[in-house]
Amino acid sequence: MFQTLLVKLAKAFDSQQIPYIIIGGQAVLLYGEPRLTRDIDITLGIDNSTSEQIIDLAKTIQLLPAVDDVDQFVKRSNVLPLYDHKSKIRVDIIFSFLEYERQAMGRANPILLEDYPVKYASLEDIIIHKIFAGRPRDIEDAKGILQRNPGFDRTFIELWLRELSKSIDKNLIKEFHSLISSEK
Repeated sequence: MFQTLLVKLAKAFDSQQIPYIIIGGQAVLLYGEPRLTRDIDITLGIDNSTSEQIIDLAKTIQLLPAVDDVDQFVKRSNVLPLYDHKSKIRVDIIFSFLEYERQAMGRANPILLEDYPVKYASLEDIIIHKIFAGRPRDIEDAKGILQRNPGFDRTFIELWLRELSKSIDKNLIKEFHSLISSEK
């Protein structure tokens, strides 16, 4: 069910040349510990001024908005929540506004699903996303990914966490180091 929907999304975005990466629980399943996830999170390499175009594109694959006042929700959150009526799967489209996110599109890891390359965020980018989000579930996901993938690029992760820490009032490097030290 999830794979088929991921392929439909990938084909739709590719047909319109819209850069994207799969993040969230679906990416954790690829790199980390298996866990239950009920949604798909996708970051697009475009800003929210294109939300009408994305809604129209989503409708072509039977995805409908999951909120009543879509415009207000997107303006407030930079997220377009959609759902697939048939499977009941929620799809959160996240519009990018950071240079980091746009660069992450170029580091996408294409994974063949149903003979189609679906672009997942790189392992390091998923760790960065999870630490930046900072919710307990995200921190546990990052920890699981680090445990299963000891060859990660520590320098790259630290570089971006240091940069992203400047935009928020939080020391993301400290969080990352605490995750690494808990592994020893």
